[in-house]
Amino acid sequence: MERSYSAEIELLKRGDGEVFEGEGILAITKALLQSGVGYVSGYQGAPVSHLMDVLSTAKPFLDELGVHYEPAANEAGSAAMLAASINYPIRGAAIWKSVVGTNVASDALSNLASAGVVGGALIIVGEDYGEGASIIQERTHAFAMKSSMWLMDPRPDHTRFVDLIEKSFEFSEATSTPVIMEFRIRACHMHGRFETRDNKSPRYSAKAPLENPDFDYNRICLPPSTYVQEQDKVTRRFPEALKFIRDNALNDHFDGRYDDVGIICQGGLHNTVMRALAQLGLADGFGGTDIPILALNVTYPLLPDEISGFCAGKRSVLVVEEGFPAYIEDAVNTILRKADLNTTVIGKGVLPEAGEYVADVMLKGLGAYLEGAVPRGVDLETVGRIVHRVTSNADRARSLIGGAVPSRPPTFCTGCPERPVFTAMELTQRQIGKFHVSADIGCHSFSTLPPFNIGNSILGYGLGLASANGVRPALGKRVVSVMGDGGFWHNGLTSGVSGAVQNGTDGVLVVLNNGYSSATGQQTIPSSKVGPDRKALMTIEDAVKSFGVSWVRTINSYKVGDMVSALKEAVTSKAGGLKVIVADGECQLARQRRVKVADGAALKRGERVVRTRFGVDETVCTGDHACIRLSGCPSLTVKESADPLRTDPVAHVNNDCVGCGLCGEVADAAALCPSFYRADIIRNPGRWDRFMARLRNRVIGSLQGFTARRAEV
Repeated sequence: MERSYSAEIELLKRGDGEVFEGEGILAITKALLQSGVGYVSGYQGAPVSHLMDVLSTAKPFLDELGVHYEPAANEAGSAAMLAASINYPIRGAAIWKSVVGTNVASDALSNLASAGVVGGALIIVGEDYGEGASIIQERTHAFAMKSSMWLMDPRPDHTRFVDLIEKSFEFSEATSTPVIMEFRIRACHMHGRFETRDNKSPRYSAKAPLENPDFDYNRICLPPSTYVQEQDKVTRRFPEALKFIRDNALNDHFDGRYDDVGIICQGGLHNTVMRALAQLGLADGFGGTDIPILALNVTYPLLPDEISGFCAGKRSVLVVEEGFPAYIEDAVNTILRKADLNTTVIGKGVLPEAGEYVADVMLKGLGAYLEGAVPRGVDLETVGRIVHRVTSNADRARSLIGGAVPSRPPTFCTGCPERPVFTAMELTQRQIGKFHVSADIGCHSFSTLPPFNIGNSILGYGLGLASANGVRPALGKRVVSVMGDGGFWHNGLTSGVSGAVQNGTDGVLVVLNNGYSSATGQQTIPSSKVGPDRKALMTIEDAVKSFGVSWVRTINSYKVGDMVSALKEAVTSKAGGLKVIVADGECQLARQRRVKVADGAALKRGERVVRTRFGVDETVCTGDHACIRLSGCPSLTVKESADPLRTDPVAHVNNDCVGCGLCGEVADAAALCPSFYRADIIRNPGRWDRFMARLRNRVIGSLQGFTARRAEV
């Protein structure tokens, strides 16, 4: 995993009256344990990857409580585990990234929502929408509405969202309905405090097993039960949900003195709203506000009498809702028209229709709303001046740099084993011509950005091979599909390889086997090499062969020349059928974490440790920088030449180098200038090392002296 939470796990053990102080994902975990959750499953993905890491680290403690934790192979598997709550009073939680994870889980979720639950079922999703998102820009709201699941968007306050997590299980049980609770990235990683309660062991678990399994055909998602289930959603569950929201005051009201206007916001956006109001002089730093606010911790369903009660007597309200369509704004308009209230509803008119409402966007939107609504008592001149000051600072910054800020696209980490594969792909295309590349979700999707710009489409996690099937017949060359080992096990083997074998697909699949689900923080997968002997439970090669693939090659990712040869053979071979290249190279981040610990221990024991570095001989470097264009390594950069007769900068390897050797491999495979050298830094050297060092120094000194004497002559 990306980081260890072993020290923080002690926070999860705190009981009644103690104080928790820490990160949001730890607070979420503590809330689950205080709620008496019986089982938890999930699939990693930002911004909830670290929540999975916390649960994995805490597994021994979970076992003590009788809580079953099991990471799933994908989000559908995680959602399917919630079936335990359909028949039995066992509370369960599922975790994944949304909206893509919700897409994968949607089949199981639809059936779960139809059957209903006896035990509370909570789905915690990382709502990955906005500036920091790594996925398509969609929201979870539509999924909740279509399947009649309740959607909670808790206010980012540790005390409040811990209480709401506990309430959400009650909410689920009272209405026989799964509850989705979404957390944005800032809520997951913000720090806060709350007063803890004792953890609760689940009612039923391995320590307290159920005696008799239950069977109720009314909970099976087949006709005629499905007809009854649909009616139950409308006639019982939905009214019970409205009653529960009302009776338990799940939404938060904040009074303000300028009560002829108001703000209705998603709970998750409350802090951003408060920050903007504080900048405008309309709120303080302790939660006080001059503008009344209704923070919707439950964004579906909305409580009509709560909305109309808040809006009654107000000339206008601002609905702060990220994303498009404006589900909440439209619902508020409908509620007010049915209640015969003439309150003007403003939303997307002053705020962007799409995109994240970051601080400056919120400030400008609130300023525009206040200037249009003209609340009694608000100094609009001051509001306008503050908004202008913020926007003018941004304009001034742009003018100082001469326009837009230059884009800095993300790229592979230093030493990443996936970079050389795309270097090899670039060299292969130079030799045999361009070919279509179906890309996939994962670190390797950075290949679509400079300097490679390789990858014509991305359709989903593990769908790189399946997404090539439509375009393949229309092209003159074989299509090359790329997926990572995480995507391979998530979906690629069943959706891609099985279909290709069944249909006799004549294509090429490159699987980047770096040993982990790396983009989400190095979580283990079935082919991860774990344990002291570093052996995998199963291999990608065995998996594809078991499906009937006969053309399989395993190539060291860093051997660019070998990879070029394998790609050329796969694309041009007369052999039909699917051809699979497994690019084998451990994720460099995970490797460095492992190797540094091992090297540190070896140094303490006085053992010999070798660290490899690469460099550039600037007297040989030609300065054309083809090595940089073909490699893209962050540690390979440029510097001014020490030669006063040369004006062009020379290539340079900085101290970030991890010694992967790609720069030298590229220079060799692409027949570039031989300017790269390798240096081994030896700590705790032995006698032989010292002898060879003295010998090399003497030989080099002799050659240098010989060269100097020749120059004098």
